[in-house]
Amino acid sequence: MKKLCLPLSKEDIKNLKAGDSVSLSGVILTARDCAHKRIFELLKKDERLPFEIKDAVIYYAGPCPSKPDAASGSCGPTTSARMEGFAPTLLDLGLAAIIGKGEMNAEVQAALKRNTGVYFAAIGGAGALYGKAIKSCECIAFEDLLSEAVYRLEIKDFPVVVAYDCYGNSIY
Repeated sequence: MKKLCLPLSKEDIKNLKAGDSVSLSGVILTARDCAHKRIFELLKKDERLPFEIKDAVIYYAGPCPSKPDAASGSCGPTTSARMEGFAPTLLDLGLAAIIGKGEMNAEVQAALKRNTGVYFAAIGGAGALYGKAIKSCECIAFEDLLSEAVYRLEIKDFPVVVAYDCYGNSIY
């Protein structure tokens, strides 16, 4: 298993191949459907995003409320295909990586290749495991969206698999 600290450098991404098992530690952002719609409303108006997209990693998930002794509750991946219309633009704006579940279309794969990005697959049904890897969880945008808001997560030893590498290779 490859252990990587975030943010990812272009060299880190170039050293990843489809099928590699990876353990991520550092900061990621969560964003699901509703948050992506809001992000694109801001971009359409030429307004500044409430967080930095360049070199960020977006996890297609929404953390569940936590127990008093935990940073987050369960936080499993949602189906990535629902964000296919948004991902190429965000990758073109400098997004380094996506974490999600399932296949994505050829446009996303081309954007990953064009921008030296990577798509990590998280394990569906393993939300409790991912919740335990979250060391801090803070809502940073669109609080009214509740679990669909954008959260800043500090993670440690977050297990993923390289689903699409920057060379156009796929585990699918």
